[in-house]
Amino acid sequence: MRELDYRPNPAAQALVTGRSRTLGVISVDSVAFGPASVLRGLERAAHAHGSFVSVARLASPDRGSVRQALEQLQRQSVEGILVNAGQDGITRELDRRLTDVPLVAIDDTREAVVPVVAVDQVAGAAAATRLLLDLGHRKVSHIARARDWSSARGRIQGWRAVLESAEVPVAPPLFGDWSVRSGYELGRLLAQDREVTAIFAANDEMALGVMRAMSEAGREVPRDVSIIGFDDVPFARYLTPPLTTVRQDFEGLGQRSVHLLMDAIRGVDGSRVQAAITTELVVRGSTARQSSEPDRRQERIRVSREAAGFHAVGPRVDDEGGIPGLATAERREPVVALVHHQRHAGPEGLAASSSESFSSELNRASSASAATWGAPPAGT
Repeated sequence: MRELDYRPNPAAQALVTGRSRTLGVISVDSVAFGPASVLRGLERAAHAHGSFVSVARLASPDRGSVRQALEQLQRQSVEGILVNAGQDGITRELDRRLTDVPLVAIDDTREAVVPVVAVDQVAGAAAATRLLLDLGHRKVSHIARARDWSSARGRIQGWRAVLESAEVPVAPPLFGDWSVRSGYELGRLLAQDREVTAIFAANDEMALGVMRAMSEAGREVPRDVSIIGFDDVPFARYLTPPLTTVRQDFEGLGQRSVHLLMDAIRGVDGSRVQAAITTELVVRGSTARQSSEPDRRQERIRVSREAAGFHAVGPRVDDEGGIPGLATAERREPVVALVHHQRHAGPEGLAASSSESFSSELNRASSASAATWGAPPAGT
């Protein structure tokens, strides 16, 4: 075979064996880190099982788009389909069982009729929020994504549960759209409230926007305000300061999803299986203990594993940039500074009215952000 440079023909093999060895993937058409990382994890896991992957991307999560994607994959004789069901419109269509091809849903937090694999978003958000409370912060704001994303709902739930259990006031979350720009504009609003000393952003991109807004407002991170993101994108450790964040195990998510789909293809009934993938809190330099002292860099803090709460893994102190005040080796400066501290004019964003109290402005801005970035009003 090697001498003749023979290469097996997948189509011919499928005719002989009756198997296409192809798995279909339905995913939102997004270059955002989360959906793209899920897709990479699925591809690697499928290849490890000797299978090919065919991807159908959704321009929108409506019924017509989902049906079209299912029909496209069925025409390719896929053996099973992995559905990155991050948005409600997609999951509703899964319940209709529009195909007899085995299905596995990813990131679906509802009680679905198909096997489900999801990251434990609630535990990850709880770990981040509990760390901020343990550092002495008593006003922890949250920049969320619209509730039509199951991951966003889970992060809101974990954040709110920890604050309520600690009997700390819970302000309405502000809603962005996963982008740096939305984090920046909402960060400009929060920068005006000096009582806000900690912010948990639903992803790292929005956290980056918040860091920029705080810098322009003259509020230093983490001396004046601590910031935590979610995902642990590759640039997070190279920010100034390095970003504390919640790491998702996208490789584990892909492996578990493909494993469940392979079982379904072999006829194993996994319709009631709901597998949870744990998260890890990675502590870096964007979080510090709240203090009235002007310089808190020499303070010593202790972060225990119990601070993670629920069933999350961590927290872990990243050796690429530790949290200020920890009794660790001398902190190394990051290689690349992506956040600059020079103050200069940015795009126009939300601003508090000088004639009204900030708290009423913030509550109104919560509803405004929901309308701007596509989220329902708080409390729905």
